[in-house]
Amino acid sequence: MEDRSLLQEEQTRLLHRWLAKDDLPQFRETFLSMHIYDQAQFYQSITAEDRKKLYNYLSPKELADMFDVIEEEDERLPEYLGEMRPSYAADMLSAMYADNAVDLLDQLPKSQMAMYLSLMDNDSARAAKELLHYEDSTAGAIMTTEYVSILANQTIRSAMNELKNQADVAETIYYTYVVDDDNRLVGVISLRDLILSDEEEMIAQKMNHRVHSVSVGMDQEDVAKTIRDYDFLAVPVVDYDNHLLGIVTVDDIIDVIDEEATEDYSGLAAVNVETIAANPVQASLKRLPWLITLLFLGMSTATMISHYEALVSEASILAVFISLITGTAGNAGTQSLAVAVRRLAIKEDSNSFFKTFFGELVTGLVTGLVTGGTIFLIVGLWKQNFILGFVIGTAMFFAITVANLAGSLIPILMEKLGFDPAVASGPFITTLSDLTSVLIYFNIASLFMSHFIGT
Repeated sequence: MEDRSLLQEEQTRLLHRWLAKDDLPQFRETFLSMHIYDQAQFYQSITAEDRKKLYNYLSPKELADMFDVIEEEDERLPEYLGEMRPSYAADMLSAMYADNAVDLLDQLPKSQMAMYLSLMDNDSARAAKELLHYEDSTAGAIMTTEYVSILANQTIRSAMNELKNQADVAETIYYTYVVDDDNRLVGVISLRDLILSDEEEMIAQKMNHRVHSVSVGMDQEDVAKTIRDYDFLAVPVVDYDNHLLGIVTVDDIIDVIDEEATEDYSGLAAVNVETIAANPVQASLKRLPWLITLLFLGMSTATMISHYEALVSEASILAVFISLITGTAGNAGTQSLAVAVRRLAIKEDSNSFFKTFFGELVTGLVTGLVTGGTIFLIVGLWKQNFILGFVIGTAMFFAITVANLAGSLIPILMEKLGFDPAVASGPFITTLSDLTSVLIYFNIASLFMSHFIGT
């Protein structure tokens, strides 16, 4: 790993030298010897002035190979296109895989998108327009139309010749999908089986008829689960009548998994997904809706504490432990929420609500009992008042149990109602736990008021 890092540093140093000297042959030799990912990293690290030099050093196809691996989340992609001559950019888009080109085009204003589509070659523009019609975050939106398909009534020899002819433009050739004369998906055959089979055998005899496919409108998260569950390198995408439309490859699914994980993490933190480049005003506007909502929910907690003001004034020691009880219950609720969202994401026990309910109830009771018992002893010894310790411990026990159930069941309820369970965020659960904890705490304390007077 260290040797590779040193090599990359040396190559980067040389590339900067060749750019500064306008040494085209040396630059191309060094740049094209690098892995495509390293090329993209270098490209994204240099200045706009150096990038403009690079456009004169590389062909649109060479640049397209590199752009295929640049993450679409890079907000500078439209800026990169704007630096190129329109015809050069269009040629590069035509040379990219259709799904990656569409991801890039989708970030542009409509007028610029139309301009590039008009300059792209007809086949590439047609493929891009087809993909642009599909709804975001669906199989259709992330599939590629660059795949190899063959007919069931072909021979192995004929299929291999077709595979050789299409291999340079296909995104993957490890699976070859078999269709009938109406382009309906009827089977799949692996590259291994094609190579090992007799050339005169028919595809229909060697193909696997049990081919798994996904609907063009399927949510991308469900597509990711299909590829994960069956260990596919790619999965075919079909319409309502089983016509083959495209394929989703595992490299695109890795991006989907990363995107979904980021969204879930952002939901747990009660923020929308932000990029590092987001300016402070945009970041603030994304965070404010949740913060304002939680502010009003927090006001409910403050109002409840105010309602028990007389109780606190009579036994001021109660105020010391408010944050301890609400904070611990909030932590327990957030832990339970994280486990619940993970369980829903992997579809674990998704059809057993009562099993989940009783499991989390027992978990809450055990953690609440241990935590409550611990604080009972600490407060009893500290304040030399085991009745006070009993009140704090009992309140902690019930607060943790309730928070644990809320953290587990609210995501399940939200999923049943059709909402993203990750939206049941950590701050929301914490604030809700504060509200219930205060209610539990002061109601228990009011039963033992005579033991706190003067404490």
